[in-house]
Amino acid sequence: MKTKILISGANGYIGRHLTRHIWEKTNCDLICLDLKEGELSGERIVYKTIDFLQVAGDTALYNRLGSPDILIHLAWQDGFNHQADSHLINLPKHFAFLKNMIDAGCKNVTVMGSMHEIGFYEGCVDENTPCNPLSMYGIAKNALRQALDVYTRDKAVSFKWLRGFYLTGDDLHNKSVFNKILQLAGEGKSTFPFTSGLNQYDFLDIDELAKQIAAASIQTKINGIINCCSGKPVALRDKVEEFIRSHHLDIRPEYGKYPARVYDSSLIFGSVDKIKTILDDMGNQNG
Repeated sequence: MKTKILISGANGYIGRHLTRHIWEKTNCDLICLDLKEGELSGERIVYKTIDFLQVAGDTALYNRLGSPDILIHLAWQDGFNHQADSHLINLPKHFAFLKNMIDAGCKNVTVMGSMHEIGFYEGCVDENTPCNPLSMYGIAKNALRQALDVYTRDKAVSFKWLRGFYLTGDDLHNKSVFNKILQLAGEGKSTFPFTSGLNQYDFLDIDELAKQIAAASIQTKINGIINCCSGKPVALRDKVEEFIRSHHLDIRPEYGKYPARVYDSSLIFGSVDKIKTILDDMGNQNG
């Protein structure tokens, strides 16, 4: 029998790319969970249009969702609004859903986290870096990670928490600064107010992220916190200038107009030790 992978939030910004990557690069069956069906169709894809937050504790939910072998939990409301109340309101529902899937028999569970769990930090982030989140989003993600870490300790389940950093690519479907630049340029603006742009972040293209998520989720050898990142800090100013050039935009940033947010570090990037090992192992198996 083929491996069945359930992806929650399959039609979201990350989910769309992950679904396509797994569909194209593996022979697994895909169960795509979202509020509406996505753009892919084929023999190995099934859509489940269920609001799982409303039925998170339904003991029959695992069977209703096709009894998946692997769960990749991406779904998260208001992911680009870091101070939304929904992060804390929905937190117990996310835990109930994941606990339900584990209790029902899913032995391989991956949840998408965020570097915003860390809060203000300077330097390289690894699995042992202390967390002091400074946004509702970061607080909720960190609490879910801690709860699942405790809950899965005595369970026969491979639990992975993937910590994402800053994303680029497919910018029309996100709410990043690059999306805003495209919008303003489309409106005919010649300039836009910006921060100093000197902060250095770990950027990763969305398609590379999809590759890293798929590789980390399917394997069971390496568990716990796994950074999905490039491991290379780049100044935001350099990334913005590169973006403007590559898209041939006639718009310029006004640096220094906005202050940095209190939880934006001047230099932060992820350790790639674990994800590199996973990708190397995958390459050796495919080679």
